[in-house]
Amino acid sequence: METMDIKAPETQKEETIKQAFPVTGMTCAACASSVESILGHTEGVHKASVNFASSSVLVEHTPSVSSEDLRQALQSVGYDLIIDAEDPAEAQEQLQQQHYRDIKKRTLWSAILTLPVFVIGMFFMDWEAGRWISMVLTVPVLFWFGRSFFVNAVKQAKHGKANMDTLVALSTGIAFLFSLFNTLFPEFWHSRGIHPHVYYEAATVIITFISLGKLLEEKAKSNTSSAIKKLMGLQPKTLKVIIEGEEVEMPIASVQPGYTIMVRPGEKIPVDGTVTEGSSYVDESMITGEPIPVEKTNGEKVFAGTVNQKGSFRFTAEKVGGETLLSQIIKMVQEAQGSKAPVQKLVDKIAGIFVPVVITISIVTFIVWMVAGGDDAFTHALLTSVAVLVIACPCALGLATPTAIMVGVGKGAENNILIKDAESLELGHKVNAVVLDKTGTITEGKPVVTDVIWGDKQPSETLKPILLAMEAQSEHPLAEAVVQKLKEEGIKPTTISRFNSITGRGVEAVGSDDTMFYIGNQKLLAEHNVSVSDELDKRAKALREEAKTVIFFANQHQALAVLAIADKIKGTSRQAIETLQDRGIEVYMLTGDNRQTAQAVASQVGLKHFKAEVLPSDKADFVKELQTEGKIVAMVGDGINDSHALAQADVSIAMGHGSDIAMDVAKITLITSDLQSIPKALKLSKKTVLGIRQNLFWAFIYNIIGIPIAAGVLFPVNGFLLDPMIAGMAMAFSSVSVVANSLRLKTATL
Repeated sequence: METMDIKAPETQKEETIKQAFPVTGMTCAACASSVESILGHTEGVHKASVNFASSSVLVEHTPSVSSEDLRQALQSVGYDLIIDAEDPAEAQEQLQQQHYRDIKKRTLWSAILTLPVFVIGMFFMDWEAGRWISMVLTVPVLFWFGRSFFVNAVKQAKHGKANMDTLVALSTGIAFLFSLFNTLFPEFWHSRGIHPHVYYEAATVIITFISLGKLLEEKAKSNTSSAIKKLMGLQPKTLKVIIEGEEVEMPIASVQPGYTIMVRPGEKIPVDGTVTEGSSYVDESMITGEPIPVEKTNGEKVFAGTVNQKGSFRFTAEKVGGETLLSQIIKMVQEAQGSKAPVQKLVDKIAGIFVPVVITISIVTFIVWMVAGGDDAFTHALLTSVAVLVIACPCALGLATPTAIMVGVGKGAENNILIKDAESLELGHKVNAVVLDKTGTITEGKPVVTDVIWGDKQPSETLKPILLAMEAQSEHPLAEAVVQKLKEEGIKPTTISRFNSITGRGVEAVGSDDTMFYIGNQKLLAEHNVSVSDELDKRAKALREEAKTVIFFANQHQALAVLAIADKIKGTSRQAIETLQDRGIEVYMLTGDNRQTAQAVASQVGLKHFKAEVLPSDKADFVKELQTEGKIVAMVGDGINDSHALAQADVSIAMGHGSDIAMDVAKITLITSDLQSIPKALKLSKKTVLGIRQNLFWAFIYNIIGIPIAAGVLFPVNGFLLDPMIAGMAMAFSSVSVVANSLRLKTATL
């Protein structure tokens, strides 16, 4: 019997649509996960993928699903889609800014109203009028400025979930209702021989502290996309196209491959292409990371976002729009940021288990006391069940992580380490591989003259003014290093004539005594039959072996001097690398420079691993490769070319003197250029995480001991019942313990 594959007819294949929407209301990875989950389970949706970095979601769905259907699905759990704005990205940014302002206002007013409630509750607890004042002040704190906790808790409950908001809403709500009852009907307790207490201060303090934490989170989140915006800003809005021999200015969006484009000195190159006329030096540091501009002549490739220096040239557009190298870098940064969303917070994970357990214990406590409580069954049942909820208040749990993080961030700032992302501070202690960019990170990132060797028979002092005068007129980027060196020595330029720049070779000029002088490479000297002494030739070869750029200064007969130019290694680089390696951390160096230079730098700083001639995507791929081997990778860089790798790394560190984009992408910025700050940052992470773990221990030890006591387990033994007021004090003491433990980090040595 013949078998055959049975395929569904092509006409039955379901058509799908892919749409991207900005999402509002996301504050953490748990939010991103919820958005994906809700949309993914919406009928007609095949797939939903959230990019947390750009606060957007890509939805693949059938034509039967409208944008409004997707929006309503998200609105049911507290998020929203922007679907009807002319500029969705701008509308999203405005909403985020408004959301931040709202949280800031709510937190400020909560704090103002909480202060008198706290003072009354702590120091004037028996003042009768104080109860009524506290009640009036507590209502707006809980149900207006803190309403989001209750709204979110209800929405989470609808989907069978519980998080920190649930615990906050539950504990503050119960504390308020119990206090309200005791304020309105104190005789209920007086008739039973019990003095009623109120817990307004506990409820308001919880709302204020947690609101402050959310405010800090929102501030950090609002800066997420600034790096992408700055990358986009590298591309000019307009360009000059040559049409029928005339320059015509047009928007960059209108340019097509094949157009001839004019670029003048100082302008940014708008699209990728090939030079067809003219020559110049182009600063390509945003791609290669190397500080020395690259010479561009006919047939050379140029890239969007790079900066033209002193010359003018024309080039043919080849890649435009989303195909340019700059656009690819932007896309890669977005994808890397989005694919590595922060891990869900530990307290939210704990709350998901903790909340149902506490509620269950409280209910069971109430039932047990109602059954076995005797004459005062209801009184004991109510007091013990409320005491369980009060002592399980999340204040200490909520403070455990943020207080340690806040102190850790402050400690970092004292040591020139700016930390923008709590996750990086938490993850840093796990780092076992550090990837260093060479230029501007290990080295100074600026070419300088390292050696000047004059011929034995030449009076160098009479020649330096000629050398300075020629280099001052040269367009070559290395000329600036020579000019800087000579000016530092106090040399003044002399008069020269017939100055001429020779492409790819160097420069020539005539001195005051009609002697011809040359500055350039060995090819220039050979073309003019200029001799080089054995000593200078030997020294030049030795300098090249040290990966330095060598130029000659000569007259029409012989070489007068050899100058070596290089990017100097920072004084502390070797020591910092040794410190990291001594801790068992593997250190790698990546550079766009040639292998000889990379080898020389690696040997000088004691590096075993390095990779030369790498592009931005190569750096990110290398980081990803290390991650697939199970390593936790920290990337340290300073340039636009490092932005993709920084976004890909588990912990990203930027040098403070580097590009704004690198600092925006990175989660940690070193204000100083001293690499010794890297091991300090990783050590700070270790101490902070230890503090967080200790805080969580203190937060839980009170619950482990206090909840059973609050439930009344000691009553059958010695007749002791925990008063809700004492439970509130125990809760407050646990918070004090957490804060005090966090403050110990201030005295730690790094």
